[in-house]
Amino acid sequence: MTNLREKRIEKGLSQKDLAAATGVKNVTMCAYEKGTRRPKPAAAKKIAAVLGFDWTEFYEDPEPAEAES
Repeated sequence: MTNLREKRIEKGLSQKDLAAATGVKNVTMCAYEKGTRRPKPAAAKKIAAVLGFDWTEFYEDPEPAEAES
């Protein structure tokens, strides 16, 4: 998943501002940033539109770690 916190900070928004702009509860936005929850597509689209990235990044898996031999 995209680094939501970094993208939010780059736009100069507080977590509360982003939550208000997208209609998402602040506690829910916190969970999205921590990666403990993924937004439903409707919320992902709103967040991505405000921050300026492709909403599908929420559903991309991170690069797999290389296995140690």
